[in-house]
Amino acid sequence: MRFSQVDVFSTEPLRGNPVAVVHAADDLTDEQMAAFARWTNLSETTFLLAPTDPGADYRLRIWTPGGELPFAGHPTLGSAHAWLEAGGMPVGGDVVQECGAGLVTIRRGATLAFAAPPLTRSGPVDSADVEGICRALRVPATDIVETTWIDNGPGWVGVRLRDASAVLALDPDWAAFGDLKIGVVGPYDEGPLAVEVRAFCPGYGMPEDPVTGSLNAGIGQWLAGGVLPTSYVASQGTVLQRAGRVQVDLVDGVVWVGGDTTTTITGSVALD
Repeated sequence: MRFSQVDVFSTEPLRGNPVAVVHAADDLTDEQMAAFARWTNLSETTFLLAPTDPGADYRLRIWTPGGELPFAGHPTLGSAHAWLEAGGMPVGGDVVQECGAGLVTIRRGATLAFAAPPLTRSGPVDSADVEGICRALRVPATDIVETTWIDNGPGWVGVRLRDASAVLALDPDWAAFGDLKIGVVGPYDEGPLAVEVRAFCPGYGMPEDPVTGSLNAGIGQWLAGGVLPTSYVASQGTVLQRAGRVQVDLVDGVVWVGGDTTTTITGSVALD
């Protein structure tokens, strides 16, 4: 079976977030997909299949080492890149991906960008969850500027801190997370980068995700055009020695999340 590994969200080689992509995976079982995702030990491994929705160009299944996700951002961009590179021809001008969250539009330009899917959970975070967030992040409640649910499938709760330095200084208590998937954002005072983002999700088999499209989509839906500009660049992965750069644009009420995609490995994989 054809295999690609794509680095997503960085202009610098090997400084983004890799996704493993298996092509023409229709005959694989759930068990085979899960086993391969555990074996790659990447934040996500994806499988390209024939679509079941007539409006889609392909169907995508997305797995972490800990299980399957209905949607994730960097796998969406990396898999679209791999599908196009393998000769995929979209029916329309945009690529349309079918996944557990429904249909996701991917715009082609200088880079690929996906339209943020609707949030499956939004709104205030109750006091018990805020207490859990404080324990997990090892910060007092007074350090948190704002919290809200920004879940578009993976389960994100958004946490805004006073600045990027506070985000970079976090030293989480992994044993305190439970089921929480916490996305943290803090602004830079000046320069080309608007915010620093970190994504903590130990329940998915990786303590911290290097660069996270779904989280940045939720943050854009939360803050773009208000606390943040309608167009900005987020930094992520700094603590993990990555150089993730995520372009977020709010256009006519739709948040688009984009970035560079580069194939780093091609070949074949035997999963039978």
